[in-house]
Amino acid sequence: MKVKCVRPASALVLMALCLLTWNDARAQRTLTLSESIEIAQTSSRSIKKSKLNLYGNQRSLDAQRAALKSRFALAVTPFDYNRQRSFNDLFSTWNTNKDYNSFANLSVIQPIVATDGTISLINRFGYRDNYSEFQDVRTKTYSNNLYLQIDQPIFTYNRTKIQLKELELNLENATISNSLQMLSLEQSVTRSFYTFYQRQNNLQISKDEYENQKISYEITQNKVAADLLAQEELYQAELNLATSKSTLENNQVLLDNAADDFKLLLGMDLTEQIAVEVDINFITREVDLNQALVHALEHRMELRQRAIDIERSQFELIRTKALNEFKGAVALSLGVFGDNERAHNVYEVPAVNPRIAVSFNIPIFDWGENRARMDAANASREIKNVDLEVEKNDIMINIRKIYRNLQNLENQITIAEQNVKNATLTYDINLERYRNGDLTSIDLNRFQSQLSEKKSTYADALINYKIELLNLKITSLYDFETQQPVIAPTH
Repeated sequence: MKVKCVRPASALVLMALCLLTWNDARAQRTLTLSESIEIAQTSSRSIKKSKLNLYGNQRSLDAQRAALKSRFALAVTPFDYNRQRSFNDLFSTWNTNKDYNSFANLSVIQPIVATDGTISLINRFGYRDNYSEFQDVRTKTYSNNLYLQIDQPIFTYNRTKIQLKELELNLENATISNSLQMLSLEQSVTRSFYTFYQRQNNLQISKDEYENQKISYEITQNKVAADLLAQEELYQAELNLATSKSTLENNQVLLDNAADDFKLLLGMDLTEQIAVEVDINFITREVDLNQALVHALEHRMELRQRAIDIERSQFELIRTKALNEFKGAVALSLGVFGDNERAHNVYEVPAVNPRIAVSFNIPIFDWGENRARMDAANASREIKNVDLEVEKNDIMINIRKIYRNLQNLENQITIAEQNVKNATLTYDINLERYRNGDLTSIDLNRFQSQLSEKKSTYADALINYKIELLNLKITSLYDFETQQPVIAPTH
């Protein structure tokens, strides 16, 4: 942008003003719609929160998957001393017992995802120093117990699998939410962008109107000075010029407010000077209603979210059923134990220690609690199914409405474009009539207002068409401007 400066008497002051104007012009940043969306995607606070939520769910799933791998643990108790005086009923005498232990446990535990059980390999090595006052005997021995243990629940659901599946669904849901947030942000930025553009365009229209009013005022002033018009015409011209200037100043305020809102949405510095540019030319897009409906029902992420809700309700149903269920557990272990006064001889005379245990939890009567909870869980699941059907119908209705709006807007744009041409020709003709004295300033102002109104209506119709195309893109997940799907199919 070039700024032309002149040198009157107060040259230094005007030179400073010229430099400030030139710096402002240089500092102003002009944004396109695509640039605005890119800025918002990296700086928007809502996107930052969405990405953090996605990251948190991903790490939770990573943690659960890591928990399904073998866990190695070492527990060491280097010192455990106990002195106890107790009464021996068999010999009817008091006895003091001193016991010192030092031991360590090394365990390897592997969860079994397929069966919800665990298999463990445990080794316990220890040293014991025990003294009994009763027989005045002291025993010092080393011992080692190495055994394999299996714990398996039976007649119940697999809690490990459900927990893992829930975390996977949480991550998928967070991913979908992040994608929806990105689309919502694109929609919000686009709307704010075009609102800013409308304010910018209205300001330009009001500037043109103001310039026309100044021309009209000069013509009226010259004619009144030449006694060709009455003084009242000059008063009316002054009123028209003042009204036009007030409209210009009001539109400047609206533009500044829209700029602040736009910068806040994008996460930009509020002190930065910006403008927007857009190719608002009208180009008819081929929109296939059936294609939009089919693509939306196949790929709308909200539908997948409703399906996830149904899966979660199924898990809740399983948990509810298990609150008072018949279930059992099997515990198996087989190990080798040895002890000796010398550590390297602990297995000189080994002992095999097998163990098997089967236990059952048998509910008898719960006063109908489980049945009532199951009914409530089933009702909740049915609500999720209804929500899915409602979501499908809402999607179809919204697409049909947007399609009708696009058809209507095409007609409105054609009419509005012709109205601008007619209003421009009408104003030019009547401006010439006003110069020739065949028209009053009141009538000319009416034609000027009509021209400004038609220009604004045409710009609004173009912007509404662009916004409706974006709404169709977000609703159907298909971009009819590029004739490409917004999100590539996953199958």
